[in-house]
Amino acid sequence: MRILHILNHVQEVGNGIVNVAVDLACLQAENGHNVSVVSAGGEYEVLLAKYTVKHFNLNQTRTPINIMKAAWRYQRIIQEFQPDVVHAHMMTGVVLARLWKGFSKYALVSTVHNEFQRSAVLMGYADRIIAVSHAVAKSMARRGIPQNKLKVISNGTLGSVRMRNLQEYVAMKLQKPAIVTVAGMYKRKGISELISAFTQIASHFPDAHLYLVGDGPDKTLFEQQAQSTPFATRIHFTGFQKEPQSYMLGCDVFVLASHRDPSPLVIPEAREAGCAIIGCNVDGIPEALDDGRAGILIPPADSQALAEALKQLLGSPDLMHQWKKLAQQNLDRLNVMRVNDETMSVYLELTTPGNFFP
Repeated sequence: MRILHILNHVQEVGNGIVNVAVDLACLQAENGHNVSVVSAGGEYEVLLAKYTVKHFNLNQTRTPINIMKAAWRYQRIIQEFQPDVVHAHMMTGVVLARLWKGFSKYALVSTVHNEFQRSAVLMGYADRIIAVSHAVAKSMARRGIPQNKLKVISNGTLGSVRMRNLQEYVAMKLQKPAIVTVAGMYKRKGISELISAFTQIASHFPDAHLYLVGDGPDKTLFEQQAQSTPFATRIHFTGFQKEPQSYMLGCDVFVLASHRDPSPLVIPEAREAGCAIIGCNVDGIPEALDDGRAGILIPPADSQALAEALKQLLGSPDLMHQWKKLAQQNLDRLNVMRVNDETMSVYLELTTPGNFFP
């Protein structure tokens, strides 16, 4: 099968959309398919080349002149590659692919990674829309996407070609007990509530430290918030880490305090690392935590509830150990091979002779 993935870039910056697409492209090529990626480029071009995935450069910056150039460049790519399936992971890509679909016979698949964006409804231009969680599928259905076009393929990242085996990582020597989050520095990731929750429990646990792993546009605001607390020296901003597994292996509690999170890849990684996990009961987080069987679920944007959950874990080594063991159960479904197999089934459904797609 000839498969073309479209996304904005392939930079190694912790972008979950890019990571999912790169995983799929490499696995599909490894399984004998002819796979190419269209993007503005980035560090993952080296990995793609290793797996014989061809990269076509396409700048999709949203200015009128550049979009016109991108449309003509995309047409030339289609003429050269002649794909059976075009898989769009971002909004501009699905619009371009739909625009030229009438001139080339291919099935168009899109994956909705961030349904909270208003433009996500444009992903409905595809013949089949993959939702990365049941929560995303329900949201897209409410926004008018027909149920028969939606397919849920929950994210899974374990076994990714982008990462080493977990046993090859060395646990970071953190000051204990260590609380870690791995997230972009955005308000929607609940970083402010996590700092507030830590401030509420820090005096009860004078040896506890908080590690914030990630980067983003709101980082300065969070640094200022941390500096305004009496516990600033125990709140650490590490910046973006290409291999956050070392922090997960070295921590006691992993927290994902997102207000919105369709299907976070970091949850499977934290589970594999054996962290006791606290996550917000929103969007795809409960699904990633087996509906609360693999981690503690709390209301979003509630620093008091988060502080209480942290108190319970830090105050009871037995409870901490119990949640660490629970996190490591039922990991098979979080494997990237399962995601690829289910994605290939969507492709085959659309390209099998006799099947109809618009």
